Amino acid sequence: MKIAFIGGGNMASALIGGLIRQGVAASDLYAIDPDEAARARSAQQFGIGTGASADAALAAYDAVVLAVKPQVVKTVAQALSPWLSSRQLVISIVAGIRSADLSRWLGGHARIVRTMPNTPALIGMGATGLAAGGGVDEADRALASSVLGAVGQTVWVDDEAKIDAVTAISGSGPAYVFYFIEALEEAARRLGMDAAQGRALAAATFAGAAQLALQSDEPPSVLRERVTSKGGTTAAALASFDASGIKEAIVRGALAADARAKDMGEEFGRQ
Repeated sequence: MKIAFIGGGNMASALIGGLIRQGVAASDLYAIDPDEAARARSAQQFGIGTGASADAALAAYDAVVLAVKPQVVKTVAQALSPWLSSRQLVISIVAGIRSADLSRWLGGHARIVRTMPNTPALIGMGATGLAAGGGVDEADRALASSVLGAVGQTVWVDDEAKIDAVTAISGSGPAYVFYFIEALEEAARRLGMDAAQGRALAAATFAGAAQLALQSDEPPSVLRERVTSKGGTTAAALASFDASGIKEAIVRGALAADARAKDMGEEFGRQ
């Protein structure tokens, strides 16, 4: 498995690091970035080859991972197109960019997998949704799973439109969790705890509850009920949440994120 990365940033670094931890040789990874300092960091941190722009060296790689900002992906894709062969898989981790638009900018390239990882990938605990374009075969799907699986769990969706939903749930989801942790920290402060105590209790509670949900065969509603004694402290908190409409507000927020993801696809696709 030989993988080239176009663009840098934390997610590209997380993927490179994850692949190396899984046994991929540094010599089989390559990073292209116009920023000289970014290339130097990649070379020093991972011992991989780097280049300033796409060129004939790309022919040696099985897949090309696009890890650039949505605002520049059209320009990057058009520069990449002359060096891309029909046998190579393109894996996009660019938010909001539809495969059809990317294919057009790549001169009609058909082997595209669109993905949406999230920031816990930085510690190897990511959740990534993937959608295969029409030109993708089973070997391509396996390759994409291996690349994104290097930083956490992967979930394939059967319709690319659902990647917007993935963005709304897991792509943006860490921010929702951090938002709730912030609220618990504030509650801890008002109850007389210091910042370190509040952070430790809130973050550890989220981590433990999430692991319990992952390891249990029972739905979250049942797990919640087991913590909730009639007339007890948990029941009082949940009653307050329900009175404030918090569950529905979270649902509406995720739906708003989905709508914005669709808007971004339209916005950038019109370029």
